[in-house]
This record gives sequence, structure tokens and C-alpha cells, in this order.
Amino acid sequence: MTIRTVFIGLLTSLALIQSASAIGAAIPQQIRFGTDPTFPPFEYKTPQGELAGFDIDLGNALCSELKVKCVWVENSFDGLIPALQAKKFDAILSSLSITAERQKAIAFSDKLFNTPAYLVIGKNSGLKPTIESLKGKRLGVQQGSVFEAYANKHWRNAGVEIVTYPDAESVYADLTLGRLDATLDDATVVTAALLNKPQGKNFMLAEPQVKDPAIFGPGTGIGLRKADTQLQARLNSAIAAIRANGTYDQLAKKYFNFNVYGE
Repeated sequence: MTIRTVFIGLLTSLALIQSASAIGAAIPQQIRFGTDPTFPPFEYKTPQGELAGFDIDLGNALCSELKVKCVWVENSFDGLIPALQAKKFDAILSSLSITAERQKAIAFSDKLFNTPAYLVIGKNSGLKPTIESLKGKRLGVQQGSVFEAYANKHWRNAGVEIVTYPDAESVYADLTLGRLDATLDDATVVTAALLNKPQGKNFMLAEPQVKDPAIFGPGTGIGLRKADTQLQARLNSAIAAIRANGTYDQLAKKYFNFNVYGE
């Protein structure tokens, strides 16, 4: 065996080791999802303190499809994007709407689901989601949400008092206590968390549906750091897989009696 042959063999071995290392680096053994579990039925905590909800089930299904471990990291909703950028977790899975404003800071997976936004009012209030109707009224919204963005864009400078809260539960509490005249929220969430409960019996969704494609975007997705293109591609592949094999529909039927994916 010549020195040249030995040298070539060493270079080949080194290349194989580097290639294996690169593959290992590209395929993590776990995915850490950041979430704010205050948004049932998408993410919430059971009385036993365990995370549950449609997003949680979806995340676990995606991890199973990718054969990696799911790790859940709780974080306030308005701090999810800064925490992602600070690498406190790998991705955001928390009913995060895909919007142009957020896309300036982070990337998104393909769409997970899309549910409508509605104004929630007292049944006898006669309020509508218009400037004329809401002028002089107090409207509560969750900080950092697309509902806050919509209220700020369309109503704040038109005489509507916008009151922000750290979580949706605090909004509902003040609404039922009469400290707010209305709230803007996801219809699915507020129906499950408030309207279907005894404390929500005097409240309702006000027609028509509130729309603004620039604010609400095409639906929700998984938030990612822009540099993490490999993770984005793998998650998109897993989303397509659970949509195709029936897992997505099976999970959706646990929580909804309508097409939550949308068009």
C-alpha cells in the first residue's frame, strides 16, 4: 500500500465523517415548540396541568411523522417571536396567523388552519363591527394578536378605546364584568372558551364576519427563524403527509364540526 493510497483513504474517511455529521446536524432529535396555552381549543392546559388542544395534537403528530421528540415551551403570546429569535425554542406553534407584518421578522410553514374573526358583543347591545357603532366604546383585545392589529388599524384613531390584555381569558373576564363593551376574537376560540359556558350566555357573535386579508392573512402556520430553511422544509413535508394520510382530519374532528382548514 503506497503513501498516496493511504492518504486518499484518509481523505475519503474524513469526507464520510463530515457528511454524516452534516446530516446529523440537519436532522435534530427533537423539536422545541413555543406556545401560549391560553387559547382553547387550540392550546390550553387541562385541570391536571397538561398541555392539550388542536395545535398541541398537530405538533405531536408532526414530530411523530418526522420521528423526533416534541418538547413544548410555554411563553406569553406577545413574547413568542422575540423568544424564537433568541433561540429559546425552535418554532412557534400557537395559533399564529401568517401575516405580512410578521413575515418581516420570521418565516412560516405552510398553512395549518384558518378560522374566522368576529366581534363579540352583549346580546342586547346592538353593536356592529363598524366605526359608527363602536365609536366611544371600549374594545378589549389580546396583546400581540391579529385582533389588536385590526383594532389599531381600523378603530383606534376613530374614537374607539382599545384596551389590551396579556391573554384572552383576561379579556373575557372584563367583558363579562361589564368593563368592556366588546372584544374582537377568533370565533372558534371564543365560542368554546366563553359563549358555550354559563358566563357567556348573554353574549354573541356580531355579524358580519370581520375581514382584512392584509391583517389576518391566509390562516395560521408554524413560525420559524428565517435561517432555518431545512426545518421549514421538513415541517412542510410532515404537514403534507398528515393531511394526506388522514391524521389531520382525525385530529380536527376531536375539536370541530366544520372544515377548520378553510379554502
